[in-house]
Amino acid sequence: MIQRFTQFSILIALFCVTSLEGRCESPSKPVKVYILAGQSNMVGIGQVTGGGSRWGDEFIDPVLSIYPEPYNPNADYDKLPPTQTMALESFGGVEPTPYPPGGTHVVRGFLQVKTDGVYELRPGYGGSTYNVMEVDGREVYRKLVDAEAIHHSIELTANKRVPFKITYLNHQANGLGWIARTDIPGTLATVVKQDGKYPHLVDANGNWVARDDVWYKGVVTATANKWLSVGCGAGANSIGPELGFGNVIGDYHDEPVLLLKASQGNRSLGWDFLPPGSERFEYEGYVYAGYKDTAPRWEKGTAATPVNWYAGKQYDDCFNEAHRVLDNFDTEFPHWKGRGYEIAGFVWWQGHKDGGEPSASRYEGNLVHLIKTLRKEFAVPQAPFAIATIGFDGWKMQGPHKIVAEAQLAVSGETGNYPEFKSNVKSVETRGFWKPAEISPREQGFHYNQNAETYMQVGVALGEAMIELQRTSE
Repeated sequence: MIQRFTQFSILIALFCVTSLEGRCESPSKPVKVYILAGQSNMVGIGQVTGGGSRWGDEFIDPVLSIYPEPYNPNADYDKLPPTQTMALESFGGVEPTPYPPGGTHVVRGFLQVKTDGVYELRPGYGGSTYNVMEVDGREVYRKLVDAEAIHHSIELTANKRVPFKITYLNHQANGLGWIARTDIPGTLATVVKQDGKYPHLVDANGNWVARDDVWYKGVVTATANKWLSVGCGAGANSIGPELGFGNVIGDYHDEPVLLLKASQGNRSLGWDFLPPGSERFEYEGYVYAGYKDTAPRWEKGTAATPVNWYAGKQYDDCFNEAHRVLDNFDTEFPHWKGRGYEIAGFVWWQGHKDGGEPSASRYEGNLVHLIKTLRKEFAVPQAPFAIATIGFDGWKMQGPHKIVAEAQLAVSGETGNYPEFKSNVKSVETRGFWKPAEISPREQGFHYNQNAETYMQVGVALGEAMIELQRTSE
């Protein structure tokens, strides 16, 4: 029995790769690819912090002290005499006063913020990030060579001076640094680190974690290319629904996952994303564009006046880029070279720019056509398709946007409106995820007030919908 068990274990080892999360992954199974698309909220505007910025005038009277010999962790630099001191005319910004070379560098002074809040400080850039920082007698940052940074947020009072000290651990010291509030309502930092939600997004040191089994690749916009973590939205300080979706779907699959996001802001389904094969139509005396027409509309019986765009251009731009990436899969993703892939599903979140007529009333038909066209184009006729409704103003939504939301719900397979979509298309309602401006990073309704919790909730809901579709098809 022992011998048989040993042979079986060896056999399993030959066909199993264990991820950092301890799961068994078969190297012979293809990578699961999900294509995410839509407009600006799919691009991702949820804020990670309150907008971390380079520090500068928050620091008062910084003085550099230089001590002989390289850094010694057993030395008490507050008791040792420095060989040189100098007031720093510029500390932070983009051109801080250079430090003289040699020895161990320690900067002391005062920190004074303009707004009450909980702050995270990130001293240094490149090699100068190896340092220890204290504020008001508390350690707020530590990064040793060959170790991850450890952050400790600190609550600061507006216009109150508190002492700070930075001890640099190597010769690459400089005055660069960043400061960010971590308690602004609705930012991911507040939601995770203050409110205690989505704890899997950070490690024990408070650093954002990256999955080792879900890769994110953005084309056209949101062009991060890395293991899934924060910063895959419109910029390094933003997220889209990919973060919640990727964590849910990554936990579901034994195979590795690629999230391929092809998106662009301020685009409509009725014009910019109009799928190939869409035909012209008439509405209130005007002719509206079909696919490839170079005018959005023109008066019936007159010639169209072309513009520098065409119906469906954003569809072509986004999905041609998706094809390019997949056609060069081994080159784009050398860590999966030779493994191959299969398209496991599509995700769609869009609708704001269709909030007018006749786009709103035609949205349902255009969305049905989009689903069928994408499946045909990527040769996956039954691929699961998850859709998030627009949710601006929550349940108070009225007018054309409400028509769009209802159209998005109408195509969901369980409604029975489209029998061919049963068990392979599912829409998720997002109006309940709306957060008002007073509990969000800023007032910007069409971007969900940039509330990161909203983006996480939408992503998680899309992931759960996709898993439901996957299980139905198994």
